[in-house]
Amino acid sequence: MRSYINDSTDPYFNLAAEQYLLDTEPEPVFMLWRNSASVIIGRNQNAYAEIDREFVAANGIAVVRRLTGGGAVFHDTGNLNYTFIVPDDRSGLDFARFCAPVIELLRSLGVPAEFTGRNDMTADGRKFSGNAQCVYNGKVMHHGTLLFSADFSRMSGALCVDPDKMVSKGIKSVRSRVCNLNEYLPGMTVTGFRDLLQNTLCPETAEFSEAQRAGIERLRDEKYSTWEWNYGRSGQYGKNVKKRFPFGTVSLSYNSDRGRLTDVRFEGDFFGVLPVSGLEESLKGVRLEHGELMRALYGCDDFIRGSEPGQLCAMFED
Repeated sequence: MRSYINDSTDPYFNLAAEQYLLDTEPEPVFMLWRNSASVIIGRNQNAYAEIDREFVAANGIAVVRRLTGGGAVFHDTGNLNYTFIVPDDRSGLDFARFCAPVIELLRSLGVPAEFTGRNDMTADGRKFSGNAQCVYNGKVMHHGTLLFSADFSRMSGALCVDPDKMVSKGIKSVRSRVCNLNEYLPGMTVTGFRDLLQNTLCPETAEFSEAQRAGIERLRDEKYSTWEWNYGRSGQYGKNVKKRFPFGTVSLSYNSDRGRLTDVRFEGDFFGVLPVSGLEESLKGVRLEHGELMRALYGCDDFIRGSEPGQLCAMFED
């Protein structure tokens, strides 16, 4: 596995670096990286619904959309991020597989780390890591956060957490359900933890070549730093329905003309093997009739992992 040294804290560059490696690197890849203050939103989320726009603007916090699904997360330099890129073996999304080596290291250091829920790592019931995956270009990319010494005051100010999610977890605030790893590792710095993780998981490292850096910067400038990528997905729709399922929150928005769907948008913190845009396109022109909707929604689990046609069909019928 090739391991890249990435000392950049530019969130636009770092998200672009992941896609660049997905596009160009033939070998399995591991990378550790940190971002300056930023909100990283899931591929399928509505940026405006996930952030406190006034707080983000006033505090110079970047907002960047990633390739993977899942929910919005706050990054700063007290948060360490890790990325695995491996060939797709057709086994589907498997979060525990990639979290296992991180958990093993933390437990060896005395941290009571465990994998919980669909994509989290926790210690004493408090979350220090959220993880996401996508299948892209014949590869699986898994990346996760590792809260080490993050500023929770800015985290809670920047994010607009769905109250339905908090109720479902029996939690009163963002701050009460997260923790920093430095609580368990006194005397260790985030860079010291990064180096330990690097040396344990993948000690042989490489730096980006000039050509690679130029390619990443081009992708950053043309995609990841643009309004179109980060905000442009959101639009105006005649009908909006939102529901929370065990596999995540799904917001359905659509327009119709003479009983047929003309525009469809699924948003939320769900995951999927295939881009949800494929499901949206397949529904255009479909009649708002139960049988036809059910047929069109066949295979929806590939796009919204864990979903069944009847669940999504019911949202059109609400």
